[in-house]
Amino acid sequence: MTTTGEDHTRAPTGPWWWERRRGAVLDVALGLASAAECGAEGVPFARDAGLPLWLGVVFGVLAGSVLLVRRKWPVAVVLVAVAVTPAEMGLLMGIVGLYTLAACELPRRVIVALAGMSLVGTMIVTFVRVRQDMARGDLTLGDWFVPFAAVATSLGVTAPPVLLGLYVGARRRLMESLRERADSLERELQLLAERAEERAEWARGEERTRIAREMHDVVAHRVSLMVVHAAALQAVARKDPEKAVRNAALVGDMGRQALTELREMLGVLRSGDGVRARVRPVAVPLAAVGVAAAEAASKAAAEVVVVDGPWLSELEELVGQSAAAGMVVALSVEGELRSYPAEVEQTAYRVVQEALTNVHKHAAGAKTYVRLAHRSAEIAMQVENDSPPEPGSASAGLPSGGNGLVGMRERVVSLGGVFVSGPTDAGGFRVSAVIPAA
Repeated sequence: MTTTGEDHTRAPTGPWWWERRRGAVLDVALGLASAAECGAEGVPFARDAGLPLWLGVVFGVLAGSVLLVRRKWPVAVVLVAVAVTPAEMGLLMGIVGLYTLAACELPRRVIVALAGMSLVGTMIVTFVRVRQDMARGDLTLGDWFVPFAAVATSLGVTAPPVLLGLYVGARRRLMESLRERADSLERELQLLAERAEERAEWARGEERTRIAREMHDVVAHRVSLMVVHAAALQAVARKDPEKAVRNAALVGDMGRQALTELREMLGVLRSGDGVRARVRPVAVPLAAVGVAAAEAASKAAAEVVVVDGPWLSELEELVGQSAAAGMVVALSVEGELRSYPAEVEQTAYRVVQEALTNVHKHAAGAKTYVRLAHRSAEIAMQVENDSPPEPGSASAGLPSGGNGLVGMRERVVSLGGVFVSGPTDAGGFRVSAVIPAA
């Protein structure tokens, strides 16, 4: 029997062709017993053949010692046992040899042929021996006893070891198959665990990206408006105290709103009690044994926390905040207002929010148009600004990280939508997005 996996590296611990030491000890013991038996039976054989007794003993010992190589050459052992059957020796060698032959992974035709040779040889020798005993008067039974004794003896010597060997060999092959299957399943489970870890790492990366996007949208817009109002406050502090007070109140409101949104986001991330949305899982082929583990890994990797975000009903307030900061902005809505999935509304709101933030950063003072269209199967939005009064100027030196357009594109594309942005022929800039309603 061969071994697999880790056991295969530790199997050959015995001498020569033996896999284990106890196998070598057993074969040596059987060889010594067979040699002693054949040596003892060599005495009457030498006497009947007219040979020196020592020659018969040596022949018997040599023939019986062949049992040592039964695991290496079982066919040779059976052939030797069949060859010495006429000398009426090698009973133990024949039985053990047939058992080893049947238990080996040899073609069935070879096993049947050698077993048939041993059966026929034993039957002939038994038939002749019993007939001689009856002729000498040692047995006084009828003539029917001769064939009966020959058939019974040959079957009794040949059939049990062959059947036992076939059973042991089949059981051994079954155990080997089960062991290989267990090794295969272990490898598949290990691969499953690795893929689950990859999926979890991918989910963590996606979650980090999403949180960074949310933080950027919340902080960038609010802080940009605060900077714009602070600049306006600095400009009119002495000339128009009342307007300065209003700008200061707006700055405070913006700061409180930003802090509130950040606090809600961090609270959800810490508690994990936020609304959960399921991401479409990546298809991974898995073995039957790993179905349960795969489902658990998919659930762990697919569930991400989504913070309660803004809604399209708050879009007018968003545009009003930019107008209060000094932007000339117009909002137009086409179609009948209706409810959309949370992800769609939040993405549409964030696209308009980030586009307005970019106008504050890169085109201060430019007139801006915000258009929202409710269609049958989709929602479309567009934010377009004219060229700024002073090209190249930026409101209060607002910094830019270069991630706004990238984040908007990722949001829209993840929902199966289309995102387009770029300069216009009139020197302004346009951001357009179309998101499926379902």
